[in-house]
Amino acid sequence: MSEAEAKKPMPEEELIDISAPEAMEQPEDDERILALEAERDELKDKFMRALADAENARKRSERDRREAEQYGGSKLARDLLPVFDNMKRAVQAVPEDAREGNAALIEGVELTMRELLSVYNKHGINLISPEVGDRFDPQLHEAMFEAPVPGTKAGDIIQVEADGFMLHDRLLRPAKVGVSSMPAS
Repeated sequence: MSEAEAKKPMPEEELIDISAPEAMEQPEDDERILALEAERDELKDKFMRALADAENARKRSERDRREAEQYGGSKLARDLLPVFDNMKRAVQAVPEDAREGNAALIEGVELTMRELLSVYNKHGINLISPEVGDRFDPQLHEAMFEAPVPGTKAGDIIQVEADGFMLHDRLLRPAKVGVSSMPAS
């Protein structure tokens, strides 16, 4: 090769810059970028799932805290219901002719019952007191017996054995009632 030919520049497509190694490794870099993007997407997905789990756990614990606050005393309240029932039965058991002589005692028991109901109401416990003639509601009442009673319709309450109680929106104890089973005429 002559000196003139050696000085002659090569066409651009034939020139290779050996000082830029990335030019030769481009396929490997593309693979590396794709791998990094896949790893990024996977980590982003894991992060979003962890964030959603944390939010769900926060909501669940808040709901559990509210329920514990509202319904935490339900066992104690349920255990005190027979106390109210017994006081009510005691007042009802006093014969009419003995009421005058025991007026102070009866008044004391009635005041205690009112105070107990007041404490119940303060804590979200409400009395369910059905009356004879009301319709039977299986959501609030428990049928203790059925009997055909003339002058009533099937499903009418004919006797109230015990009052029921609600704790906020939950049934603590259903009212125990007798229900008419009078057939339709």
